[in-house]
Amino acid sequence: MPSSRLPHLTAKLQGFGTTIFAEMTALAAATGSINLGQGFPDTDGPIEVLDAAVQAIRDGVNQYPPGAGMAVLREAITAHQQRFYGLRYDPDTEVLVTAGATEALAGALLGLLDTGDEVVLFEPMYDSYQACIALAGATARPVTLRPPGYGFDHDELREAITPKTKLLLVNTPHNPTGKVLDRDELQLIASLAIEHDLIVLADEVYEHLVFDGLQHISIAGLPGMRERTLVISSGGKTFNTTGWKIGWVCGPPALVAATRTAKQFLTYVGGAPFQPAIAVGLGLPDSFYAGFTADMQSKRDRLLPGLEAAGFDVYPTSGTYFVTVDIRPLRADGDGMEFCRELPHRCGVVAIPNVVFYANKHEGRHLVRFAFCKRLEVIDECVSRLKTLA
Repeated sequence: MPSSRLPHLTAKLQGFGTTIFAEMTALAAATGSINLGQGFPDTDGPIEVLDAAVQAIRDGVNQYPPGAGMAVLREAITAHQQRFYGLRYDPDTEVLVTAGATEALAGALLGLLDTGDEVVLFEPMYDSYQACIALAGATARPVTLRPPGYGFDHDELREAITPKTKLLLVNTPHNPTGKVLDRDELQLIASLAIEHDLIVLADEVYEHLVFDGLQHISIAGLPGMRERTLVISSGGKTFNTTGWKIGWVCGPPALVAATRTAKQFLTYVGGAPFQPAIAVGLGLPDSFYAGFTADMQSKRDRLLPGLEAAGFDVYPTSGTYFVTVDIRPLRADGDGMEFCRELPHRCGVVAIPNVVFYANKHEGRHLVRFAFCKRLEVIDECVSRLKTLA
């Protein structure tokens, strides 16, 4: 985060500034570079989903939807959770539709945290986590995931929990590392949540992007966890509709009600014609989900060898659509921020410096994230350009 103060900005957000995604996307446009920074696909999602949105617009579904979200989507969400994880939710009291997962996170953190509360979470972390925790007047207590395996120190996690801790924030599959927490890791987190009577906020937006035969496990499905867990996901990643901003929260009524109370004063509602379309997507057959995962895995397998050939140290990724590299073989000082700012001018490719995802900046200073959710020909062109760095 930049150190300079911005006039008039609340003290809670001093140091956050403009998101790195806005900066790097603008740099991509200014230089005509290929953008492997911000994580959005360059192809459209399934035609059934797109057609359903068009039909909804033509059918007049263009005004405010219900505050909790349209019933057809809430019901589709409950069917999806039952189908994939065996979790049953009441669509009327235990599901809330939001303006993307980011608003779901904001609503939950603002609705659940008081000034002085603490949130234990893993770093690197999605950049909105720290900002929303700060807006709530709470404090983030990060536990670092370190390459190459991005496991966490169990004692460090235990020690991060204090009498002020109210919430554990867990992201799996994990952005930006691609780490997929296994059952033993999730069980340890669950046991600590139960022992200390903590709420768990589970960010699962990449739930259908898990590779190499691994399985995404929802922590809400572990014994004793459903009643203390809010699960967050969205349609953007699964259906290549990131611009629609349709997300959701599932959990016990009291936690959902707290989230809804804060959320209603953010966007209130959004995306009316897109809600029934995402409902169609959630009901697509297993063949769609298997094909979607296989396609993204093939793109990962296309990019990773190219990054290695360009000279980076490349860390394995088991989920999401991101891969992290160590730039020090190509830049001895390990300054990932400057590397990413120079990269478009050097070879016409944009990436994201992972340092922005860390509270402990030294941990991520030398790491850079590339997104592989692009067409194969785009990935091949990026690899060709990056090889000029070697």
